[in-house]
Amino acid sequence: MPATLCATCLSAEHGAELQADELLRPLLPALLPWLVTRRWFTHEQGHLEGLTPVSASVLDGGADAPVLLHSLLDARHGGSGAHHYQLLVGLRPTLPNSLAKAEIGRASGGRWDGWSLYEATEDHELMERLLERTTRGPEAGELRMSLTGAEQVPRGLSARALAVEQSNSTVIYGDRLLFKIFRQPEPGPHPETDALRGLTRVHCDRIPGLAGWLHTEGDPQDSVVLGILEEFLPARGDGWKLAVEQAADCISGSCRTVPALDGFTDEARTLGAAVAEVHTALGEAFGQVELGPQEIVELVDRMRQELRAATRQVPELEPYAGRVGGLYEDFGKLALRGRGLRAQRIHGDLHLGQVLRTEDGWKVIDFEGEPARPVAERYLPQPVLKDVAGMLRSFEYAGQQALAGLPALPEDSQSSAGESAEQAAARLRRSRRAYAWAVRNRRAFTAGYAAAGGVDPHCHPVVLRAFEAEKAVYEAVYEAQHRPAWLPIPMAAIQRLVFGR
Repeated sequence: MPATLCATCLSAEHGAELQADELLRPLLPALLPWLVTRRWFTHEQGHLEGLTPVSASVLDGGADAPVLLHSLLDARHGGSGAHHYQLLVGLRPTLPNSLAKAEIGRASGGRWDGWSLYEATEDHELMERLLERTTRGPEAGELRMSLTGAEQVPRGLSARALAVEQSNSTVIYGDRLLFKIFRQPEPGPHPETDALRGLTRVHCDRIPGLAGWLHTEGDPQDSVVLGILEEFLPARGDGWKLAVEQAADCISGSCRTVPALDGFTDEARTLGAAVAEVHTALGEAFGQVELGPQEIVELVDRMRQELRAATRQVPELEPYAGRVGGLYEDFGKLALRGRGLRAQRIHGDLHLGQVLRTEDGWKVIDFEGEPARPVAERYLPQPVLKDVAGMLRSFEYAGQQALAGLPALPEDSQSSAGESAEQAAARLRRSRRAYAWAVRNRRAFTAGYAAAGGVDPHCHPVVLRAFEAEKAVYEAVYEAQHRPAWLPIPMAAIQRLVFGR
């Protein structure tokens, strides 16, 4: 489709009738092999057949300035349909050394023949230009930033990319604002924008303030939300980093400030309370519903369908599929025997990496939901214990990751072959400490959650077990596709859950 190019963004001699295809085709030979290496690119079992340009906008800063090419692409996979991607590509005749690590390749033909292509989020000049151009209101052109007024957007903020590989990309402006770029945007409203607007409306202080959202022109149902601009929260670290560090100290026995098995429990308890506050606010903002018999049956059916699909993708799940399905059936029967099941808007992808420890306590971020799920499904009211189960799984992950990251045990000079008795005992001791660390923090989290007014997870063991198993199945699929070495972590959880340990 034609690219609608803003007159202020493109030199007049090139005109406004350039096609997205004309702009992007010369770049695709370099973009395609780079794209498949990105974490935010969906890796399908079918091969990538090709990329189709959908739209393109050029933010040109003048004769000697770098060019920012913003584009939306469709990627076709063999036998599995298409996925939609947002790319921000920088172009320069010569790439400076400071951007060498961001290099993608070189254009072959077209307007920028021979120019260097690179990941534009790494270029502070281009990201500053993007913010300045898109906040001009009606003059912004095809890409527009709708502002909420909750957070000010001052001029002249310096930009820097957040050096973390994620399913989206993040740029920080002057330690004041955070710009989260959705790499797989879909037309229509976006779950995270919607959730933050609702939580801001009910004055929830456990989230970052929403300053605005970047989107394409058009009707709200047809335009595409490309990213959100929110308050930047200075933090000691995210929950994952802090938990793994503390777990490693405790597992190795080097923890000096607290008893070896008690580390992080105070933080876990206050985190549980913070999550309960967010759930209360979400219920106030979006309301609560009672799921009736038909809706409960449909929920269990979705869980079973996902299990069947996961088993096809991860053969290691096959021996446990029947028992996992039994956990789902137990949950469904229990819910049907009761007076229904209360549900509401939830976070949808809650784990330790989605919380920040700030001076004001824990903050919950990233309300996008599980990226692999359809957008419409992420809006559906769900039991809050699905979020609780996600966090409980995350504590188990943190303990196992800390265990895996410890230095190797010293070799026994008296043992010439195999593992000595002392090494075996030390390895077992570490493993037990990792398990104990996770158990204690899981209990602390649920205690804090219940004390702050949330549903007491201990009173709903059948429901919680089913949702933990569902999350572990989801994790198994993810690990098999992206981090095969981590697959034993969710598989161990599935064994524990189906055998009642």
